[in-house]
Amino acid sequence: MDLFEHQARDIFEKHGVPVLRGIVATTPAQARAAALELLPADGGVVVVKAQVKTGGRGKAGGVKLARSADEAESVAAQILGMDIKGHTVHRVMVAEGARIEEEYYFSLLLDRAERRYLAMASVEGGVEIEQLAVERPEALARVAVDPRVGIDAAKAAEIVAAAGFADDVAPAVADIAQRLWDVYRSEDATLVEVNPLVRTADGAVIALDGKVTLDENAGFRHPDHEGLVDAEAADPLEAKAKAAGLNYVKLDGEVGIIGNGAGLVMSTLDVVAYAGEAHGGVRPANFLDIGGGASAEVMAAGLDVILNDPQVLSVFVNVFGGITACDAVANGIVKALEILGEAETKPLVVRLDGNNVAEGRRILREAAHPLVVLADTMDGGADRAAEIAYAATQA
Repeated sequence: MDLFEHQARDIFEKHGVPVLRGIVATTPAQARAAALELLPADGGVVVVKAQVKTGGRGKAGGVKLARSADEAESVAAQILGMDIKGHTVHRVMVAEGARIEEEYYFSLLLDRAERRYLAMASVEGGVEIEQLAVERPEALARVAVDPRVGIDAAKAAEIVAAAGFADDVAPAVADIAQRLWDVYRSEDATLVEVNPLVRTADGAVIALDGKVTLDENAGFRHPDHEGLVDAEAADPLEAKAKAAGLNYVKLDGEVGIIGNGAGLVMSTLDVVAYAGEAHGGVRPANFLDIGGGASAEVMAAGLDVILNDPQVLSVFVNVFGGITACDAVANGIVKALEILGEAETKPLVVRLDGNNVAEGRRILREAAHPLVVLADTMDGGADRAAEIAYAATQA
């Protein structure tokens, strides 16, 4: 889960990373009130920053200075509602201004290829860090971090030295590196980035902007992270599936998929995509793994989510009976259809195999639901579901 800048700022502050004050506003009037609170009595500036989960805000006009409360209100009115790379601005952060002397870069991320963490730092931070990494990679220090040790004082000193920080700023950067490690470890993050990390005119080193990505698989350890979810951007079907405890990901296709086990579902996606090539290019509409227990309630919840996707024209249920036998799955499907009643309006192709498959198929045949089509094989079921979906596009 990617966080907004203001959320990253709050987490940084929680872990002792030096930041500037910032107030979130959703209206120009709120931005004006925030500026009144943040502007120093002897003058100065605040920065009004679009809160979107993408880069390039400054170039798009989503970051503006304001020297008065009236100006803050005016620029907030310009920024709110903007479209920045497909992201609509619903809120801004009004932040204290800073007299910047130097800009640096620091990040900590998961290096999946090497199965370790990686710290990156540079004395040349700013908006063009990606260009710097390509054109002058030697200017961006890359230091491996052992997950068992993390960034202690010795590792922080190694990172600072590798990046070439000057002696007068190195201790402060090393301290911040350790605090950012605390953010990374304590919050179960997969990315913590500060760009820019700045030295101000009075010698302070401050995290002026922040990007944080949290590992949603660790969400059970962080009930407070639930409040960080961007409900406005969340797909309503994915939110509904999550509330039902389903492992669901929406895709851009026409054939709904239900399977038991992530490996089987992934294989089913491939088989449906292949079958769709012969039927007008229809594609899988989702990933939905119902796990080992295909109870009526679980099956009904899964079907309810899929059937509410207007793009779905057919559903392929592909289940291999193991711990949960096929007859239990079949009973679950029959009862789920009873629960859904008239809400079930799309053809359901069902392929069962494995433990007690003959009994499972018998149950479905005898139920004789008009929208249920039985398939003997996975390839055959995928082809039939794709064929039905394509026919529906031609109707």
